[in-house]
Amino acid sequence: MITIKTLEEIELMRKSALIVSKTLGMLAGEVKPGVSTLYLDKLAEAFIRDHGAEPGFLGLYDFPNTLCMSPNAQIVHGIPNKDPLIEGDIISIDCGAIKNGFYGDHAYTFEVGEIDPETKKLLEATKQSLYEGVRQFKEGNRVGDVGFAIQKHTEDLGYGVVRELVGHGLGRKMHEDPEMPNYGKRGRGKKFTEGMVVAIEPMINMGTKNINQLSDGWTILTKDGKPSAHFEHDVAIVNGKPELLSTFKYIDAVLGNETTIEDEFRIIPLVI
Repeated sequence: MITIKTLEEIELMRKSALIVSKTLGMLAGEVKPGVSTLYLDKLAEAFIRDHGAEPGFLGLYDFPNTLCMSPNAQIVHGIPNKDPLIEGDIISIDCGAIKNGFYGDHAYTFEVGEIDPETKKLLEATKQSLYEGVRQFKEGNRVGDVGFAIQKHTEDLGYGVVRELVGHGLGRKMHEDPEMPNYGKRGRGKKFTEGMVVAIEPMINMGTKNINQLSDGWTILTKDGKPSAHFEHDVAIVNGKPELLSTFKYIDAVLGNETTIEDEFRIIPLVI
């Protein structure tokens, strides 16, 4: 069952989402060669608690940490550890927080130092596909419209779209209806209506779409060992249109990125 949110609830969800956004922005300045993912995880837990929220992933389905940390060929659900990041790595950081009874949940794939040009293209394409998908999350469209937009953008560039892992509805639970695949056919699936909130999260592989799972029961990685990228936003339908609740602007401020792409998806521009 899809749970429709009121405008007041959407604003509470925005607060939760922005705590995650600020956490990722803080981490943007800490991701560098020699730093362990476990160290970053502890920073994130303290930051979230200091901002009056609770880590959304810690203990969820018995997950042991605050962040899912997935480097290189790991797609999602990687467990933080003491291994140092290395120059040229990429690292997907997926973060959740709960405040006022609502979850925020989004992700960004960071570069560790200088990375390979082909890997950089993968990251750029995956991030762009996220916005292609967000653009289709509007009243009257369907789940397949979002998935089709993401799939077409990335497969046209020769990348693999993961099938087994999908985005999802979001609210008082981390995972609500509807499921939001990153592939699909236009005009198919559940119809979008005012007040829906979802997490859209393309998971795109440089090579095959096929996956493996490690024996830890969590970590998902590409079957061919090639890199994978993952970006995620929380989005609501307000006045029939997609309204971003999360933002990469805190990350962009730290990394020196200049972009206005998010402004299309906000009624009121976000000032940081």
